[in-house]
Amino acid sequence: MSLFSTILIGCVSLMTVFALVWLVQLRTRNAGLIDAVWAWTLGLLAVWYACRGPALVQLRLLLALLGGVWGLRLGIHLLLRNHGKPEDGRYRRFRQQWGAAADRNMFWFFQFQVLFSMLLSLSFAVVAWSPAEPGSLCTAAAMLVWLLSVAGEGVADWQLEQFRRDPASRGQVCRRGLWYYSRHPNYFFECLHWLVYVLLAAGSAWWWLTLAAPLVMAFLLLKLSGVPLTEAQSARSRPGYADYIRSTSMLIPWPPKKQ
Repeated sequence: MSLFSTILIGCVSLMTVFALVWLVQLRTRNAGLIDAVWAWTLGLLAVWYACRGPALVQLRLLLALLGGVWGLRLGIHLLLRNHGKPEDGRYRRFRQQWGAAADRNMFWFFQFQVLFSMLLSLSFAVVAWSPAEPGSLCTAAAMLVWLLSVAGEGVADWQLEQFRRDPASRGQVCRRGLWYYSRHPNYFFECLHWLVYVLLAAGSAWWWLTLAAPLVMAFLLLKLSGVPLTEAQSARSRPGYADYIRSTSMLIPWPPKKQ
C-alpha cells in the first residue's frame, strides 16, 4: 500500500470516528469524550503506519509500541478524568458562545481536530517509511526521551488528580510536585514526547518533517486550546492564580521566582 493511500485511509477513519463521537455528545451534551478518543486514534495511527510502512521490522515495531502505548495511557487518563463529571468548561463556553449553532459548530470543531492529528501523524509516517535504522545512539536516546516524557506526564497528571480529590484544595492553586516548578508540566512532557520521532527518523532524508509535530503540539497547547483556555478559567475560579502566573514558569519546569 502506498504512503498516500495509508494517509488517506487514516484520515477518513478519523473523520468517521470523530463524527460518531459528535453523535454521542448530541445525546449526552458532554463533548469531553473527544479528548480521550483523540489520544487513542492518534496512537492507533502510529500502529497503522507501522503496519503498512516498508521500514525495517524492528523500527516499525518500536514505532507501534511507543506511539501506541503513549496514546493508550493518555486516552485512559482523559477518559477517567472526565467520566461522571460535568462537561469541561472549555466546551461549555463554546456552547454558550455559539448559541443556536452550537451543534453544527461542534461537529466542525471535532473535524478540525482531524487536521491536527494528521499533521502530528506525519512523524509516524516518516519513521515507518524510513529506508534505514536511526542507529543505536539515536534509538537509545529516543527510548530515553519517551520514558521521561510519558512518565513525567503521568506523574504530573496523577499529582493534579490527587490535588483535585483533596477537599482542602477546593478553590486553591495546585503547587504540588511538578506543579511547583511549572504551571503546565503535563504540557511540557507532551511536547517533549514528540521529539521521540525526530530521533527515530534519523535514518530518513525526510527526518526534518518530524520537527512539525513538536511545533504543532506546542502551538496547540500554548496558543490555541491548552494554556489560554485553561488559564482563563483558572484565573476566574482561583484567587491565587494571578500570583501563580507571576512566580511560576509557564511550561519548562524551573524553580519559581522569589516573592
